[in-house]
Amino acid sequence: MATLNLELGERSYPIYIDSGLLDKADLFSSHIRGKRVCIVSNDIVAPLYLDALKTRLADYSVDEVILPDGEAEKSLANFEVIMSHLLKNEHGRDTTLIALGGGVIGDITGFAAACYQRGIDFIQIPTTVLSQVDSSVGGKTAVNHPLGKNMIGAFYQPKAVLIDIDSLKTLPVREFNAGMAEVIKYGILGDKDFFLWLENNISLIKSGDKEVLALMIEKCCQCKADIVANDETEAGVRALLNLGHTFGHAIEAEQGYGKWLHGEAVATGMVLAAKLAVTMNLLEVSDLRRIEKLISAFDLPLVAPENMGLAEFMRHMRRDKKNIAGKLRFIIPTAIGQSEIRDDISQDMLQEIL
Repeated sequence: MATLNLELGERSYPIYIDSGLLDKADLFSSHIRGKRVCIVSNDIVAPLYLDALKTRLADYSVDEVILPDGEAEKSLANFEVIMSHLLKNEHGRDTTLIALGGGVIGDITGFAAACYQRGIDFIQIPTTVLSQVDSSVGGKTAVNHPLGKNMIGAFYQPKAVLIDIDSLKTLPVREFNAGMAEVIKYGILGDKDFFLWLENNISLIKSGDKEVLALMIEKCCQCKADIVANDETEAGVRALLNLGHTFGHAIEAEQGYGKWLHGEAVATGMVLAAKLAVTMNLLEVSDLRRIEKLISAFDLPLVAPENMGLAEFMRHMRRDKKNIAGKLRFIIPTAIGQSEIRDDISQDMLQEIL
C-alpha cells in the first residue's frame, strides 16, 4: 500500500492507495472519532460497494444518503437533502461523513461536512479516476449553480483519502477516459517526464494494469499534495491546477451539467489553452500536437461545442473564480511540463482560437 501525506499542519491527512482498501476496517477506525457514521453515495455506486463498506463499519451506527447520479445532482437541493437527513436522524458533531463515489459525491459531501454544525469530520473514498487523481485530494468542496460551476463551497480538508484501485473495474469506459484528462493535466502543467511516461503506457493504462494504475494515481496525488501544501486556498501556485478549467467550466455550464463530462470539457479546455499559447509564441506547435495526440488516445474531444462561440464562452468566463479586478486569468502551457498564469489574453485572441 502506498501512503502519501498532505502536510497542512494540524489539518494534515494521509492518502492511501492500494487494491482492496474497502476490506481494511482498521483504516477506517483510525480516522473515525465517534460512533456514528453517515455514508453519502449515489444510486450507481451504492449497489456496488455500500454493503461491503457497512460490513467493515459494523462497530459503528451507520446510515446513508443515496443521491441520484450525475453532475446535475451537485446542487443546493441535494445539499439540503443531506442536511435534512443529518438533522432528522439527530447526528451530532461527533458524526463522520463518508463520501463513497466520484467527484460529485466527494464535493457535495465535503461541503455538507464543512457546514453541518459548523464543521464535522469526513473521509473520502473516491471510486472514479477523476476523483482518485484530483478532486478527492486538496479540500475543495462545493455545489454547482446554474450560473456557474463550483461557485458555492468551502476549502475543507478530509480526515483521510482511501483510494481503492479495484473500484475502477466497474467504471464505464467513458468515465475512465474522462478522468484521464485530469491525469494528463499534471504532465502538461509541471512534469514532462510524467507526460512522456503516459505516452509510453497508453495501452497498459487502458487495459487496467493494476501496477501502472497505482503508479499513475500515486504520481498525480503526490503532485497535487505538494501544490496544495504550499497554497491551500489557491492564492497563488494552486491556480495552475485549473489548466483547461476556465474553458472547461464554461462548456459544462453552457451545455448543461452532465451533457459533457467534466473531464471531456477539461480536455477540450487544455487544447484551447495550448492553442492560445501557440498564438502567443509561448508554446511550440510540436508540443500542441503531442498534447492533442495524448488526449485523443483516450477518445476525448479536442474541439469546443459547435454552438459555443466567443459570446457564450465570455458569459461564463467572466464569473471564473480566478479572475482578479475584472481581468480574465488563464493557465497557459509554455512547454510540456511548464505552465503559467496570464491575464493579458484579449478577446481577439480568444476569437482566433475558437
